[in-house]
Amino acid sequence: MLIGQAPGVREPVAARPFAWTAGKTLFRWFEEATGMDEEMVRARIYFAAVCRCFPGKAPGGSDRVPSPQEIENCSSWLDREIEILRPRLIIPVGKLAIAQFLPLTKLEEVIGRSFRGRRARRSFDLIPLPHPSGASPWHKIPPGRELLARALDMIARHPAMNSNSETRKP
Repeated sequence: MLIGQAPGVREPVAARPFAWTAGKTLFRWFEEATGMDEEMVRARIYFAAVCRCFPGKAPGGSDRVPSPQEIENCSSWLDREIEILRPRLIIPVGKLAIAQFLPLTKLEEVIGRSFRGRRARRSFDLIPLPHPSGASPWHKIPPGRELLARALDMIARHPAMNSNSETRKP
């Protein structure tokens, strides 16, 4: 299960999460790490979001970060998905998604590491990723680049990713 922040302005039109620039980067990461292309990743990993609706634009033009109230309003959806799907691995993408499971001060403290998480009466492994946005260079420069590579390797080797080998490219 992969959990992002919220849909962007284009995702509702495309009717799928990570459908634009950040998605291209995210799927490239997965292809390089696992050999799975976008179609395979979408077939293998359930995509969810902390907030269900596009929160709107911030005054500077970027997507607005959902408010604590918006996060709370949508939390029951995420809890039910976790209860129903019983994921063995959750991949929170970006600071807001990571913060739903782990105390977060700096990405360097969580990216490239595996954690044991619990939510909605379920336990699971957590392997956080930075947000693949072009707005942040974190994943392109040290130590982010190396920590991202470590996290992606951990995801590729996780038993939840390897339990269904027919979805992997030959």
